[in-house]
Amino acid sequence: MIRSAILPLPYSEPLVADHGRLRLFSGSANIPLSLEVSRYLGIDLGPMVRKRFADGEIYIQIQESIRGCDVYLIQPCCYPVNDNLMELLIMIDACRRASARQITAVIPYYGYARADRKTAGRESITAKLVANLITEAGASRILAMDLHSSQIQGYFDIPLDHVYGS
Repeated sequence: MIRSAILPLPYSEPLVADHGRLRLFSGSANIPLSLEVSRYLGIDLGPMVRKRFADGEIYIQIQESIRGCDVYLIQPCCYPVNDNLMELLIMIDACRRASARQITAVIPYYGYARADRKTAGRESITAKLVANLITEAGASRILAMDLHSSQIQGYFDIPLDHVYGS
């Protein structure tokens, strides 16, 4: 679990004063982090139905209109990486199909980042594959933290903001 220490604002006003077109949603990988971000920005997390079917498939439904909105999806792709990555892809696709204006995937932990190059023949560069999947799902922008390798930024054909925790 990624831990953070977000200090309270010195004023009582939210950091984002006019957030009428801004929507914030949380994946299931780190809800406490999403709640901290929500509290810090003064924006409620958007309502979403998240289910898992008997065969393990993930179902996501956004429960409010996000047409024309700027949507931020917070979902680290940590353990279990495949489930959390798939949930992120489904959330992005649901937002794209709901006509969000822009979809920013906030990824505090980028799964498969260590597979950023081939070290032997017949290997996948999985970090690039994940970048392709996120882009094809419909993300407009990525906000990633502490990537294993800076070259991962070049794997995306959409803007990527790489921030560092230290």
